[in-house]
Amino acid sequence: MILNVHNLCKSFDGKDILSGASFHIENNEKAAIVGINGAGKTTLLKLIIGELSADDGEVTFSKDTTWGYLAQNQNIDTDNTIIEELTLVKKDIIELEKKIRQAEEDMKHTDESELSDLMERYTRMNEEFQRASGYAWQSEVSGVARGLGFLDEEFDKKINTLSGGQKTRVALGKLLLQKPDLIILDEPTNHLDMNSIRWLENYLLNYKGAVLIVSHDRYFLDKIAGKIIEVENTKVTSFIGNYSTYSIKKEQLRKIQWNAYIKQQAEIKHQEEVITKLKSFNREKSIKRAESREKMLDKIEVLDKPVDIDDRMKITLKPSFESGNDVLTATNVAKSFGSEKLFSGLNFEIKKGEHVAIIGDNGTGKTTLLKIINGIETLDEGEIELGVKVRIGYYDQEHHVLHDEKTLFEEISDAYPTLNNTEIRNTLAAFLFTGEDVFKRIKDLSGGEKGRVSLAKLMLSDANFLILDEPTNHLDITSKEILETAISGYEGTVLYVSHDRYFINRTATRILDLTHGQMVNYIGNYDYYIEHVDEQMQRLFGTGSSNGNATLADGSYKYQNSSEGQNDSANDITKTGTVNVRDTSASDNGNGSADWKAQKEAQAKKRKLETALKKCETEIEKLEQRDAEINEALSDPSVGTDLAKLRKLTDEQTEISEKLTELYDEWEKISSEMDF
Repeated sequence: MILNVHNLCKSFDGKDILSGASFHIENNEKAAIVGINGAGKTTLLKLIIGELSADDGEVTFSKDTTWGYLAQNQNIDTDNTIIEELTLVKKDIIELEKKIRQAEEDMKHTDESELSDLMERYTRMNEEFQRASGYAWQSEVSGVARGLGFLDEEFDKKINTLSGGQKTRVALGKLLLQKPDLIILDEPTNHLDMNSIRWLENYLLNYKGAVLIVSHDRYFLDKIAGKIIEVENTKVTSFIGNYSTYSIKKEQLRKIQWNAYIKQQAEIKHQEEVITKLKSFNREKSIKRAESREKMLDKIEVLDKPVDIDDRMKITLKPSFESGNDVLTATNVAKSFGSEKLFSGLNFEIKKGEHVAIIGDNGTGKTTLLKIINGIETLDEGEIELGVKVRIGYYDQEHHVLHDEKTLFEEISDAYPTLNNTEIRNTLAAFLFTGEDVFKRIKDLSGGEKGRVSLAKLMLSDANFLILDEPTNHLDITSKEILETAISGYEGTVLYVSHDRYFINRTATRILDLTHGQMVNYIGNYDYYIEHVDEQMQRLFGTGSSNGNATLADGSYKYQNSSEGQNDSANDITKTGTVNVRDTSASDNGNGSADWKAQKEAQAKKRKLETALKKCETEIEKLEQRDAEINEALSDPSVGTDLAKLRKLTDEQTEISEKLTELYDEWEKISSEMDF
């Protein structure tokens, strides 16, 4: 165990933030802290690192443990360049290398009597240098810089000229290069583009140390976390598994809590009715019995009503009238700022009912493209044409549609004067503003709260084409899930820019990747994009990733799996400049006259695969049954107080989870082979 948090309590101005928070982090464990905004996640981190003092409880690190902490925002103020600042982390290795070089020089001029001692010191320094990977420090520094999104030509930029997000990336790079036993990160993906996030995922997965992360990036948490630490209603609860596993277990636990709460409430009501009845008899014996029951009732530890987001009103986004089938057509669109060309020759279409996500590295022009479509920016070349009866609703990151001096209630009522008080309150409640919250002023809201108000106004508009710029920025996971449900069920058309891969996976039917100054089209969600991006980047740009430096003539690119047109070539260049990449992996049966030997071999292979599949299914069923037994055991309160038994069961469950993952992969592989 590298970190133990026991019974932490913290209050501010008489309001409990954390109460009895307890959990532990093992060596090399990757854990994540989740919870709604304001739940106390950052407070918990600050208590752990000693930046805040706890009202009660204790935080204990194992002996000689080193840790490093990255806050959400950094304000590094120095004249150093990016590469100089990162290199500071390696100063001990650099100094050791200088001593080694000096020792080599000294050996040329040292008397034989002193040479032995010098050689011994030289050997020790070399061994220490090798243990510290001294020969690789320069490539390690530059590799981290590139991984976090800095181009080689940016390495010499001064730190004091960087944006806040860039400074945070530098601070993150320094922390990673320090390689402490425990890395503690507060929202590390906020200032990273998708490629940098994927790089960070791989880095942390392979990190030979423990990691504790606060993040709202659910895709990131699914990749990284093996334990989820939830902060909710001042309490802390640990769940083994990644975010998706946590979501399932959380829902199961919530049902158990509801059942227990309802059962206890029914029992309390029953006892109260019995007590009232006994007292109504007005006999000494009956009254004593009633008093006895009252004492028993007073001793009951009343369960709190579980918090359930399903109790809240759901957002419904439905256009008041339909547009034509052709919502938007972009032809040869180009945009530059001075000598910097963002993109040129962009050609794409948006059809009615599509939910399209635009992705790409920072600085490729995604937000600029949305502003061009919305008429906020002008284009240099080309044409953007909106279809018949298209009405745009625009959501921007800066929330320019809001008025700082107005209250939330005034913001809605002034924009939509026909709404009555109940309708306004219901709308705001759908975005989690209830009670006195509606009288808060816009200027006093957090970024995430402003985002929710902007989305509430958008919901009430008569738009049928929603254009959203980073709609999930600053939203907590609960708010994101509510928005996802609304967008997924929206009957109109949506075009948005987002770095939130989980959100894209849930809501996008198509992805436009703005890369190399061109638009590349993938018909599918984010998982589909990840599955095909390297292959298509290699085919189109001659590089295995979207970071390549190849260029291409104008035109957009369309990837699709299609059963139609199989007689055409796999890569057809059409008159519109669109490349249609079709799936040609399915074999042609021809006239069905395969020879007898081939048929026998195929039958034998099929039987072998069926046997392997059956064996795999049997093992899966056995492990899933054991997993269910462990879950049932873990729900027993007595197990929760038996730490040795709890540890044994959770370790076994982790092992089962890993084996099941392998078996699921094996089953899919066998099934795929049987399809051919």
